[in-house]
Amino acid sequence: MKISRTRDFELVAKLNKYVHDLHANLYPEYFKEYNFEEIKIFFQKIIDQEEFAFLLLEDDEQPLGYAWIEFRNYPANTFKKAYKSVYVHQISITENQRKKGYGSKLMDEITDIAKVNGINKIELDYWFNNEIAKNFYKKNDFVKYREFVYKDI
Repeated sequence: MKISRTRDFELVAKLNKYVHDLHANLYPEYFKEYNFEEIKIFFQKIIDQEEFAFLLLEDDEQPLGYAWIEFRNYPANTFKKAYKSVYVHQISITENQRKKGYGSKLMDEITDIAKVNGINKIELDYWFNNEIAKNFYKKNDFVKYREFVYKDI
């Protein structure tokens, strides 16, 4: 198994299908159907921005998933202290390779990246009905500290 940084926006867009389809199935009122061309263009625009990193997970030279992370710097303000974090936008593992520890390996790599950069916080959010994500992050010792709620009117 190998994890490396990638700038291959086409491969990231292809691997995005697995996490995108999960979201679209759980929340069709929010998510469009997966569209490779549109998603490829999106990733092409952001993949070289210095605050983002894309981690490609491969096994036997087969791409099995990726993580999209962002280095965030929160300045102090009247209410909050300054801090830095690594924000996890997405982790996507091919459907037939889930529950084999690949997501945990990506989280270990993200933790190592944070430590090397002197960052002591990893943040993320996930959609409430995404039980796969909820269980995965709980297993990886993430703590819920805020909830985002809404009301349709």
